[in-house]
Amino acid sequence: MVVIWVMLALTALAGAWYAGFRMRPEDDSPRKLDFHRDYLVGLNFLLNEETDKAVDVFIKMLEVDSDTVETHLAVGKLFRKRGEVDRAIRIHQNLIARPQLEKIYREQSLFELGQDYLSAGMIDRAEKYFLELVNEKDYASDALETLIEIYQQGKDWPRAIDMAQQYQSVTKKSLGPEIAHFYCELAEIAINKKMYREASGYLDKAAYEDSRCARASLLHAKVLMAEGDNKTALRYLKNVKDQNPDYLAESIEMIATCYERLHCEDQLITYFKNLIDEYPRVPVVLILAERIRKWKGDKTAAGFVADYVRRYPSLKGIALFINIYISNAEGRAKEDMHILQNLMKKILANKPEYKCNSCGFPGKTLHWQCPGCREWSTMVPIYNLEDGLA
Repeated sequence: MVVIWVMLALTALAGAWYAGFRMRPEDDSPRKLDFHRDYLVGLNFLLNEETDKAVDVFIKMLEVDSDTVETHLAVGKLFRKRGEVDRAIRIHQNLIARPQLEKIYREQSLFELGQDYLSAGMIDRAEKYFLELVNEKDYASDALETLIEIYQQGKDWPRAIDMAQQYQSVTKKSLGPEIAHFYCELAEIAINKKMYREASGYLDKAAYEDSRCARASLLHAKVLMAEGDNKTALRYLKNVKDQNPDYLAESIEMIATCYERLHCEDQLITYFKNLIDEYPRVPVVLILAERIRKWKGDKTAAGFVADYVRRYPSLKGIALFINIYISNAEGRAKEDMHILQNLMKKILANKPEYKCNSCGFPGKTLHWQCPGCREWSTMVPIYNLEDGLA
């Protein structure tokens, strides 16, 4: 560690010395002596691992001007990367305290100081400095992007929406899908409070921001079902497969419920059979198998599932077949089926049901924002034989 700091000091101070003295070949000797004396004192502190004292000496030595400010910024950033945030803060605070600091460097120092506080977990202080940069041309986009992340982490969705809309204005880049999710977060809060009119308002805004937002359709259907409008809810639910078929599984149970509430069981069977041909997914098969079992018996349901598994083999499909077939088995066959059933439960218990398309984060439940990479709409159900969940 000491060697690293000595190398850093040599590099930084050599650059500062050259910048400060290259235009003054005839500097008086007392100043040179003071410089060298302070330099040696700083190195001595480093060798004795008294880093704080060394930092004080070096800050004092480096006059803040257009030639040395980059050195300060580089040293401060290095401190932060090493996890020594308190020292990075001291250096960046020293910079912005200088009234003669050029505007461009002041903005850069404010941004770095905001990053320091963010690294230290001091969110309120970080927010203050980033907000100060929102109206500055050179740092507006970076500051807004950081503020969006801060407000997402704090679940301050109205402010996240405001910053995202400002970011769009500044960069001309669309954040429609992200803003749609922010509105969906507000809608879920309203739904939990049974404030359905307010939730519908948020969901309309979400759909406006991103017409392909499957989450908005699912939530809108949830609101309509709570209000008893199952026919309109069906329209929203059927739209999910066109918006994003990855989230089709999330709509299946709700679709079945709507059909049953409308007493349209025959339409339910027809719709799901057509859906399986277009999107062969176990959740669709499961719903349909349960209804066939109820109306036509276990044997017919088992035959239906067996046909599906032959066409689209998967661990979860096999598990579904076993669960249905076991009720018709007898004697030794039934005992063997129980063994297979327990084995399949153990295998599937360790399998993730969702996976992030961006970073690969696995999960047993759906997260609309990936806990790993913090991206939206990247966690999707796993539909393949290898992962056993098709």
